[in-house]
Amino acid sequence: MDKIKPLYTATATAVGGRNGRTQTSDGVVKAELSLPKELGGAGRPGTATPEHLFAAGYAACFGGALDFVAKQHKRDASKAKITSAVSIGPREGGGFGLAVKLLVEDPSLPQSDLDAFAREAHEKICPYSHATRGNVDVKLEVIGGEA
Repeated sequence: MDKIKPLYTATATAVGGRNGRTQTSDGVVKAELSLPKELGGAGRPGTATPEHLFAAGYAACFGGALDFVAKQHKRDASKAKITSAVSIGPREGGGFGLAVKLLVEDPSLPQSDLDAFAREAHEKICPYSHATRGNVDVKLEVIGGEA
């Protein structure tokens, strides 16, 4: 396991598990939670799941990593759209697991460049990608522009 030198720490507390609420210590992120109908819950309207929160965080983090890589290559990917789809389901070995699909779109960058930047961001930079590697199936789909 890689050790890090913490530069920033975000703290959140959840009460009530998947049918409760969560909030960051600074109050910036607040979410009412409910178990979705697909998992046997009520799926109350206007509520989130941990998968929503993970998907939002991964998409934002990956977008930052992508732009970081692009800037190292004297390019700009700050307008790239990252869509993170996080799925949950039973694992073959028991319990539940996650799967992620990251859709990376930026028509301002040629397909080959965007694909290379996305792969480098995924393999070397994004902390969410590092955290999931070997534990979660993460698939990348990249849609760039013409060369």
